[in-house]
Formats: sequence, C-alpha cells, structure tokens
Amino acid sequence: HVQLVESGGGLVQSGGSRRLSCTASGGAFSINDMAWYRQAPGKEREFVAIITSGGSTDYEDSVEGRFTISRDNTKKTVYLQMNSLKPEDTAIYSCNEEVTITPPYGPRYYYWGQGTQVTVSS
Repeated sequence: HVQLVESGGGLVQSGGSRRLSCTASGGAFSINDMAWYRQAPGKEREFVAIITSGGSTDYEDSVEGRFTISRDNTKKTVYLQMNSLKPEDTAIYSCNEEVTITPPYGPRYYYWGQGTQVTVSS
C-alpha cells in the first residue's frame, strides 16, 4: 500500500522561505506525475505545482516565480521550495502523485498525503 508523507510545514514570517518534502513508500511502484495542492481556511483545494516524470513543470499563476517544484526519483521524494512567502500562502499543503503499481504494466492510481500546515505571518 503506497503512502505519502509530507514534512516541512510550520510558521514563517512574510517574505521568508520554506521547503516542503513528500516521500512515497510501500511496495513496488513507480511515480509518474507529482504535484502539490493547498487548501486555505474556508476555501476549495487548489492546484499549486506539478512536475512530470520527464521533469516538465507547471505552476499556479500566483506562485509562479516564487515557488519551485523538484523531484528526486531515487528517494521517491518531491519538494516544493517556497520563497517570498505571503500571508495568502497560508494553507494546508498536500502532495498528490500518480503511481504505477508493479511497473510498467500495472494499474495506475492517485495517492494523497495527509497534508502539512504552512502559516505565514504578516
């Protein structure tokens, strides 16, 4: 059973930086797309960033130029480096990954991490 565990959340001052990590474990699998989402209090969950298995990236407009998504396939880990943080970045950040079980011909599933809180103080 694949599990995703995030870390790196916490309290940071406006203008500061934070690096989130999400590590996958559990069985024989390969990871395709890896993404970050966030949900602020009272709001819908929204897309933040994605990185494909080939290394292509895409960002939500409000974080473009401030956040950087990267991955380490040997560690089965995706990172989100967040710079120039703003109070409106306060949210629970969750990773989402498309996984192929017993690659290359096994089934594909999406998994979510439990989320990590990032709070940006003004």
